[in-house]
Order: sequence, then structure tokens, then C-alpha cells
Amino acid sequence: MATASTLIDDPELADATAYWLTQGGDTRLQLDVQGTNLYGCPPRPDPGLIALGSSTASVVSARGFEAASRLMLRLGADPGCWPGEVDRVRAELLALTGADQVTGTQVVLAASGTDLHLIATQILSPADGEPGAARPLQALMADPSETGSGVPKALAARHFNTVTAQGAQVAPGLSLPGLEMAPARTVALREPDGRPRPVEAIDAEFAAEAERIVRAGGRCLLVMVDVSKTGLVAPSPACALRLRHRWGEQVEVLVDACQFRLAPESVAAFLRQDFLVALTGSKFVGGPAFSGALLLPPAAAARVRRRPLHRLRSYSARGDWPRSWPGARELPGSPNPGLLLRWEAALAELRRLREVPAAAVQDFLREWGAAASARLTDDPVFEPLPVTPLAQSRDWRVASAGPACWDRLPTILPFLPRRREGRTWRPLRPEETAWLHRQMREAQAGDGVPLLAQLRFQIGQPVVCGVRDGQALTALRLCVGARDISAATSGARGPAEALTQARLALDKLAWLIGRI
Repeated sequence: MATASTLIDDPELADATAYWLTQGGDTRLQLDVQGTNLYGCPPRPDPGLIALGSSTASVVSARGFEAASRLMLRLGADPGCWPGEVDRVRAELLALTGADQVTGTQVVLAASGTDLHLIATQILSPADGEPGAARPLQALMADPSETGSGVPKALAARHFNTVTAQGAQVAPGLSLPGLEMAPARTVALREPDGRPRPVEAIDAEFAAEAERIVRAGGRCLLVMVDVSKTGLVAPSPACALRLRHRWGEQVEVLVDACQFRLAPESVAAFLRQDFLVALTGSKFVGGPAFSGALLLPPAAAARVRRRPLHRLRSYSARGDWPRSWPGARELPGSPNPGLLLRWEAALAELRRLREVPAAAVQDFLREWGAAASARLTDDPVFEPLPVTPLAQSRDWRVASAGPACWDRLPTILPFLPRRREGRTWRPLRPEETAWLHRQMREAQAGDGVPLLAQLRFQIGQPVVCGVRDGQALTALRLCVGARDISAATSGARGPAEALTQARLALDKLAWLIGRI
């Protein structure tokens, strides 16, 4: 058996771990000819890549890969330990997310954040004969450009990919058998020119749309994104609370926290309000792509635990659900090793983050954000994309999520890359931004190429955020993640390395823009 120091050096074990990290998902996990998935991430650590793109996805770390390899060894030595390992991962998720502060919270595992949205529609739709069954569920969400392209389909109980997490071949856009849902209603978070809409205007539109759904005889699944691809929160938690208090169980609230840029106190605060919370370990936390968890507060779990789950047979397995749930018996009994290994890798980084005092996290994020924002503001080749301050959009007067929470500070900095044309600076066209994003991952070579251009960076994929002069605006994103925080607060160099990496990434971007 491999020892702790030789786990990753064992080629056979490394190959097996890398293989299983790509299984139990959909086509987004399939590897291309370069050996990377749809998000440009390989299934092995890439020590030469400077990861500043956790708003899109993360490349598995050496720490996470080793943790997954250890779990592979345990499962290989004793296949019967599988249920216990799943229970352990579920218990660790409760402890590390802050959910254990709300006794009775339960965890459902799923392949991705999109899968979590689909699962929510199933467990929140009453079965025939149950109270409320005559009131159809309809989702209300933020603009899909700020969340995910497959989310609207998932929130209408429709297939969103050609392959499911259980390997079934399906037709995207078709409804799951036995449940027809109206398309999700959406609310824009930005003005046409890319500026964020005022929180009050967004909240007012969410409230009006929710009222239309309820007064038309339906039930509203209000999806509150915290945070979006560009760092926005919508609707505000205060708005979600008002709607919940006004309409009771005719409005269910799902917090789309799939970026997982939340402190434990904030997660617990949402659960105390009976909000469901969707998390993934593959973005801010730094685990490999495709690891989702749905946190069910005790009251919600009690309401839905007996709902039938047979429509989810193509998406979910028995072991993904708490053992006490009757409907889980309707699901396949086969395990999903890929999902378990991906969560094991993510938990390795989440444990490390939770060892860092909240004050130290705050101090680092404040310093990193100030330095990166200053560079984006001062260099004319960048135009920072305005973002509503988190302290404003999250101001819902919850004492348990007090001012010490580090998640009031931004960890995603969106910006428009620009180049000079005559006397003005013009944002790059979408195809130019896409080229820029790809080139950041490549080591540039040739005569006259500076050393910084030979570095490889992962930054957040382009996001459509508005229109200017008839041209679509696409923003790139510079991100800080859990690994950066852990390294900066535990190493001798402090935040210096993270600050240098952000500066070099922007230097390379500026150099590449000059070559367009």
C-alpha cells in the first residue's frame, strides 16, 4: 500500500484517481484532446497553472488529489466501507459549512449545481393528493447569464444536458416524466449598459413577479443567488424574507450559493430562515468540478422527506440521500465514486480554510481586493465592471451573521478588457475576449516575449454583461479562492505571493491585449 509521501507518485493509483474524478457527471466533465473538461480543467493537479479563475471552476490541488487517492485506497481495500464514507462526507459538510449550527439540517449530494436546482424542483413539488398539489410550482430566478446556462431548464424540471449523472442518454429541453412545469421567470441584475441595477429595483421586480405567480394560483420557487458570476446578490435576503413571511409556504426560497463564497455564519443564518442552500466545492473552495450539496433546514426536510424521488432516477443515487428518506429506495443503489472523490478533494481544502481565523481572512481579502482593484482602476486597458457592495446587498440585519463575517468583502473582481482606438478606449469584442481568456492559460514563446508571458494563468471565463454601441460586453474575472487565503495566512511570505500573482496576471493580460 502506498504511503502518505508516495501517493501521487504511484502511477497506477494516480491514473485511477484521475479517471474516477471525471466520472458520475455529464458531458461537461468529458475530456477533450488537450485532456481538459469544458471548464479547461484537467483531472490532475497542474502545478504550473496560477489559479485565479475560481468563479468558473477549479483545477484539483495536490492536497485534494492526495485526499481523493487516500479514499481510493480505502475503498479498494474494503468496498463495504462505502456507506460509512458517504456518511462521513455528509457529516463533514454539515460541520465545515456551518450547517451544524442548525440542528436537524440534512444534506443531499449531487453532481453539480445545475443538478441541485433540478432536485429542488422535485422535492418541492407535492405529490398528487398532498396539500398544495393543485398549486403548480414555478421558479423565479436571476438572469441566467449571471448563474448558469442550464439552470433555467433545470428549474423547469427539464433535462439540461445530453447525459445525466447516472449515465442516461436524454434530450435537453424535454420534461422529466410525470412533471410539467412552466418556464422559470427571470429578473435582470444589470442595466443594458452593464451597470448593476439598484438593489431596490431588483427587489421590487422579484416581489412583483412572485406575487403574479402566487395570485395566478401557483407556488413560487424563489432562487436567490449569493453570489452570481460577477459577484452580485439578488434578490436581497431582506426581500426573500419579506416574501416568505408574506406568502408562507406558497414561496419556497432556494439560495444559489454554488460559488460558495459564504462564511459559516451566513450559511447558518439562511438555514435558520428555512431557506434551502445549494453549494458546490468546485469554485471558491477549490475542489475539482462537479461536487454539489443541497442543505435542507429541519422544517423543510420534515415537509419534503416523504416526497417520491422516482423522477430523479437518472440524476441521483440512493447513497446521495439521507438514509432515513423513504423515497431514496426508489433510486439506483449503485454508488457514484466520482462524486464522493470530488467532495473528498474539496473537503481537504475546506478543512484548511476553516483553520484560518475569520479576522485573518478579512485582513487578507481587504488587502488583496484593494491592490487588485487599484490596478484595474489605474490601467486604461481595464475597465472595472461595477458591482453592488456586498455589505449593502446582504444587509438583512441578521445578528448571527454579524460584521465579523469575511464574506462581506468581494472575492470576484469582474472587468472589461479594452484597447485604444484613436482617442478612445473600446471594450474588446466577445471573440477577442474569448481569445484572451484562452491565451492566458498558454505559455507564450518566441523572440521578444517577456518572462511574464511565459506564465500560465486561469482566470474566470467571459460573462455577457450588457451592450455598448451595439456590441455585446463580455467581462473577465479575477478571483481569489480558499487556497489563496489558506496559503497567505499560513506561510512565511504572508499575502505577498497572492498579490504578486494577481499583478502578474494583469500584466500578462495587458501584454496580450497589446498583441490583438
